[in-house]
Amino acid sequence: MTDRILIRSETSADANAIAEVTVAAFRTMAISRQTEHFIVAALRAAKALTISLVAEVDGRLVGHIAFSPVTMSDGSPHWYGLGPVSVLPECQRRGIGSALIREGISHLQALGARGCCLVGHPEYYRRFGFQNPRGLGHKGVPEEVFFALSFAGHLPQGTVEFHEGFKATSHQEGEGAARSASA
Repeated sequence: MTDRILIRSETSADANAIAEVTVAAFRTMAISRQTEHFIVAALRAAKALTISLVAEVDGRLVGHIAFSPVTMSDGSPHWYGLGPVSVLPECQRRGIGSALIREGISHLQALGARGCCLVGHPEYYRRFGFQNPRGLGHKGVPEEVFFALSFAGHLPQGTVEFHEGFKATSHQEGEGAARSASA
């Protein structure tokens, strides 16, 4: 990796560029339903983006990562979901996604988070300390693609519920999630 990566919090001016990066990053992924940009918009509209970081290289926005609160069926507080994380295809495999994940985890820990979970590629997230937890999962998700990382030594048991914004499949559904979150 020879590029200088600047990781910073998103600003309101970044929303369109984040959507473009997210669409491009997931366009060719077979596992994607091509809704990730709607999810980010829904989380933003619902004010559920606890942490939203962008990566810039030479002043160009090339990556994004989102963290939002999750609900644990056992009542464990202060857990967050990671995702989506997006890097422009031509900028992948250059350490940008890893930098976003590491910086995001650092921000979560500074907020006093107890842990983070995600649904993702089995070979990628273990390098950051994520594990496939026994006794914790997300309904309908195979255990080999569900990951958790505890910051406090306690791993919740039961099921994880991601924010309603993760159900967004269009711009209108994202707006609906924002309305229901503010009601």
